[in-house]
Amino acid sequence: MPEKFTDYMKNSHIELWNKSHVNHPFIISMREGNLDIEKFKYFMIQDYLFLIDYCKVISLAVTKATNLNSMNHFSSLLNETLNSEMQLHRDFCLEIGIPNKDLESASAMPATSSYTNYLLSTAYNNTIEEIAASLLPCQWGYDEIGRNLENSTNAKNVLFINKWISGYTNSEYRDLTKWLINYVNELSDNASNSTKKKMMDKFLHSIRYEYLFWDSAWNLEGWFH
Repeated sequence: MPEKFTDYMKNSHIELWNKSHVNHPFIISMREGNLDIEKFKYFMIQDYLFLIDYCKVISLAVTKATNLNSMNHFSSLLNETLNSEMQLHRDFCLEIGIPNKDLESASAMPATSSYTNYLLSTAYNNTIEEIAASLLPCQWGYDEIGRNLENSTNAKNVLFINKWISGYTNSEYRDLTKWLINYVNELSDNASNSTKKKMMDKFLHSIRYEYLFWDSAWNLEGWFH
């Protein structure tokens, strides 16, 4: 059975993928149940800001999708992110001591700003093939992280980590991940070699930004003054 295009992209950069989604110190600390709450708070604030622009990217994907089925699924992803995931973020942040006013007044740090600018630029200026490929590492990566962490007793024994895990192990999230993987594979089936190369480039850049995003939270990155 021939290798799926999405698996080919991931396996072509498996060392970086694992560095970002499996072996990053932030994720290891979650798995071991000893993550510093201040690093987690930083992450939650930046992730909330990321999701605001992520929703804009998905909205643009709806307009560039080439059939009703894909438009419907991107709309579902938008609804899930905008009306479910972001509300869970707000509620969750309150529980760990981050008031909504602090979320709304927060500034995007360098890694967040760079990542969202990249995704927005891709969504505005490129094809649906490239947009879908650029979105995949985030959706797929968090799905994989959730699956790995839900098997960790140490992680599940820490209330805030366990609650975070539950957001990425529910059936709705996993169904959308499965759809996006299949959709990228379908797009690649009809794509030229040139387009496939562009899809791979976008996929790779997003993995790099995923790593930088985790690294930013781990190091409590700020702007230079």
